[in-house]
Amino acid sequence: MKEGGDSGLERLSSGVTGLDIILGGGFLAGGLYIIQGQPGTGKTTFGNQICFNHVAGGGQALYVTLLAEYHARMMQHLSIMSFFDISKIPDQLTYFNCLQVLHDEGLKGLLALLRREITTRGASILVLDGIVSARRAAEDEEAFNQFVHELQAIAIATDCTMFLLTSSRGTQVTPEHTMVDGIIEFTDQLVGWSAESSLQVIKFRGSASLRGRHAFKITGKGIVVHPRIEALLARPSRPDVGGTGRVSSGLDQLDVMLGGGLPTSSTTMIMGPSGTGKTTLGLQFLARCSEAEPGLLFGFYETPARLDAKIAGVCRPLRGLIDQGAVEVIWQPPTEDLLDAYGERLLQAVQRRKVKKLFIDGLGAFRQASGIEPNRIGNFLTALMNEMRVLGVTTVYTLEVPDIMGPSIRTPIGDLSSLAENLVLLRFAELGARLRRLISVLKVRDSQFDGSLHEYVTSDQGLVIEATADSAERIMVGLANLREDEQDGITQPREGRDLL
Repeated sequence: MKEGGDSGLERLSSGVTGLDIILGGGFLAGGLYIIQGQPGTGKTTFGNQICFNHVAGGGQALYVTLLAEYHARMMQHLSIMSFFDISKIPDQLTYFNCLQVLHDEGLKGLLALLRREITTRGASILVLDGIVSARRAAEDEEAFNQFVHELQAIAIATDCTMFLLTSSRGTQVTPEHTMVDGIIEFTDQLVGWSAESSLQVIKFRGSASLRGRHAFKITGKGIVVHPRIEALLARPSRPDVGGTGRVSSGLDQLDVMLGGGLPTSSTTMIMGPSGTGKTTLGLQFLARCSEAEPGLLFGFYETPARLDAKIAGVCRPLRGLIDQGAVEVIWQPPTEDLLDAYGERLLQAVQRRKVKKLFIDGLGAFRQASGIEPNRIGNFLTALMNEMRVLGVTTVYTLEVPDIMGPSIRTPIGDLSSLAENLVLLRFAELGARLRRLISVLKVRDSQFDGSLHEYVTSDQGLVIEATADSAERIMVGLANLREDEQDGITQPREGRDLL
């Protein structure tokens, strides 16, 4: 399928989900491209996927192998892919094994056969699998370079886009790399016990492309590429017009502490150790949604069954909003997918439903999914949240922090200022035989706020916050007195001292 791109040059869609976005619209028609990678990285699947997509749109394609592999065995492996359509073979997609031709007639004989078949069949795509065999058959480096040059001449003359599949040669740059129109490299890297696949556009003439590595998976649909979010959203999709309004956090007293609620289109991080009620607070935030301001819960750790039970226990009004469609719930296990796949799924859901209130439950799952590059989580989240702002989405997300008992706050994702405009801290206070809960607002974008500690409890109404800081102050005084007693070697409260 051919179409126009931003460069004005005719484009040819790859049919590989996500790849055309990285390429800025697809391959250039009549171009010559090298697809390189170690064995098993998906090059053959890629070549066949391009061919079948092309013939599905009415085009003609040739798949030529220069390897000792039997086509019947390759077809057997491809038959499980959804793109495979045996009815297209051989009338629209023709397979040739030209290893014997290469052996008997050399590079000139191979070129003559390719030129003849492309012209006779009107093919607009050619995949040449095993170009390493052609290199070995060449008398010398100059002869092989001439072969590549003549392939390019055929591509231009016939408007046939060609893909040369070859094994990687490490960091070595060979003459054909300088001659072709583009190079895409496939890699596969171990991460602990698992493996991650990625591709990189090393060269692409005639058009801008998204630089750097992009993760992909081989699925029943073939190769699915997920463009790197921070590259895709290096600039948000539209200008940021800002906003002066306020959105309720879902708790009236917290709105007072925030100085009137959450700023519209802002990002709020709820931090605290496990069990402090972060998810409950997020559910109460979504309970203020409506059909005019739809919401989305994007979660990782609470399964649908457990979430239903929690809603029934602490935020019953939310159940009706979910049933009415005003709030959508998307859940996925934190080990299920790639980081950019999660980001892509989130963006699609927000855009599809025109979400105005977003609750991401479990920011740590994004970091866990970052795999071999855990340090990129900051850039990933910054790009994602910048896009949410320009889409007019008020976002609340939770972050589990291991220990917030001292004067410093340690988080697993680095600089908080670039990730959240508003910070809310939940913490435990262990006093005697009782465990108390405290909430405080650490930051609100461009606003005055109440930064004092407030005690809160969890009930069937969700989180209920004390209207004043009095009880929290008594708790903190009690903690200070206990510390003094411990230093003095006293294990029991002194007589007459009111801890609560």
